[in-house]
Amino acid sequence: MEDNLIDMAAEFLAQSRLEGGVTSSLPKDLVPKTELDGYAVQAVVHRILQNAGYGQLVGHKIGCTTDIMQRFLNIDHPCAGQIFNSTVFFRSVELPLSGFHRIGVECEIAARLKTDMLGTFGPYTIESSKDCVDTLMGAIELVDDRYENYSKLNAPTLIADDFFNAGVVLGEENKNWRSLDLKKVIGTLFLNKKEHSKGFGADILGDPMAALAWLANHCAGIGRPLKSGEFVMLGSVTQTLFIDEPILIEVNLEGLSAAALQLK
Repeated sequence: MEDNLIDMAAEFLAQSRLEGGVTSSLPKDLVPKTELDGYAVQAVVHRILQNAGYGQLVGHKIGCTTDIMQRFLNIDHPCAGQIFNSTVFFRSVELPLSGFHRIGVECEIAARLKTDMLGTFGPYTIESSKDCVDTLMGAIELVDDRYENYSKLNAPTLIADDFFNAGVVLGEENKNWRSLDLKKVIGTLFLNKKEHSKGFGADILGDPMAALAWLANHCAGIGRPLKSGEFVMLGSVTQTLFIDEPILIEVNLEGLSAAALQLK
């Protein structure tokens, strides 16, 4: 994809976010055709949003970690996005429904890195990824269906726009996670104090650390390696739940921590 088209596609997507309207499909000649094109557009989108006051990029998200979503988008691996500090909340937050087009919530495990993941010594594995993690925590990812019709968008376009991400709520950081079998960690999502759904760490690519290894290898491969101090939303253990009324959402990741979101 030529640089001028990358810039034009990024401007289209970034302005849609900044103006707050529904994001329509990109003009045909601006649609990224490959995942690498999508990530190239994403990098320019980030630069535009940073210049517009979104703040610094402090975290990462991994999308499309389930077979269902991968089949839907005709890809065989996850996708990556980044998260601005202006959309990061801690432990509990109250937000207006009116601030979103169609908000969805996900029950996730998040990791805080203690080292850079440069890929200097070859591809990361589940075990070598664990060595790069400082803390784990329960978290809520906020996703926003801000699209006119997302089913008409290809995977590279969704990649370019950070795969629906609209923010995160991070629970208390837990340093004492290494004795846990992360595949067996239970994540539960509650609505108004009543259990709605639950899943296991194994629902994230078989092992949450497999997701981190994938992301680290991907980011090193495109020249944007993960850095010490950043956090990574490893993936959801529950299906995305879209919300259309005021409600209290809570998640608890057994043995890790909890997070809460009050939508008003």
